[in-house]
Amino acid sequence: MDFAGAYSIDHLKFLLEGFGLTLYMAVIAIICSFIIGAVIAIIRYAKVPVISQILAVIVEIIRNLPLLLLIFFTYLALPDIGIKFNPIPAAIIALTIFEAAMLSEIIRSGLNSIDKGQIEAARSSGLNYIQTLWHIILPQALRRMVPPIVSQFISLLKDTSLAVVVSVPELLHSGQIIYGQKQAYLVPILLLIVMMYFVVNYALSILSRRLEVKNT
Repeated sequence: MDFAGAYSIDHLKFLLEGFGLTLYMAVIAIICSFIIGAVIAIIRYAKVPVISQILAVIVEIIRNLPLLLLIFFTYLALPDIGIKFNPIPAAIIALTIFEAAMLSEIIRSGLNSIDKGQIEAARSSGLNYIQTLWHIILPQALRRMVPPIVSQFISLLKDTSLAVVVSVPELLHSGQIIYGQKQAYLVPILLLIVMMYFVVNYALSILSRRLEVKNT
């Protein structure tokens, strides 16, 4: 094992660039998937005719597919019907679709956990359905949803490593290039990659636990 050679300035810089892309992909996917997931959850919670049933079917299909399959489909299959993405956008789109389905169930469960009596009380006080949802239901539900949502974000960050299959230059791909130069770099580089993932995910897990304690 060659730790000194593996941890050269050039190698560390290369890894950090890959990790930067990993975080970038994760942040974009987190923001987009949360917005889409929230919209889907609210539509299903409101039981909008036809649309909610269609969304329920789509969500169940996506939730039961491997994320890797979605990445392959977005990057390799869509070009056959004239929709072509570069590796990074393809990976982000696949991550967003997959995580939106997961988050929609978390958000919908949070909405359903609020006592229906509060809706009736709000409506009787003169609030319409949208006002009740925005001012009464969502604030309470969000407090309950924060820990599982953060946990899902942790999973998303780890899932970005699957983008390596379509040659996205994220952290794992950068590591493969480095230890591909010399076998002695394999263990040092993998250990460093493990540590980089661990630091970020552990920080998020601590945040999740603190928010859970705060909201109980």
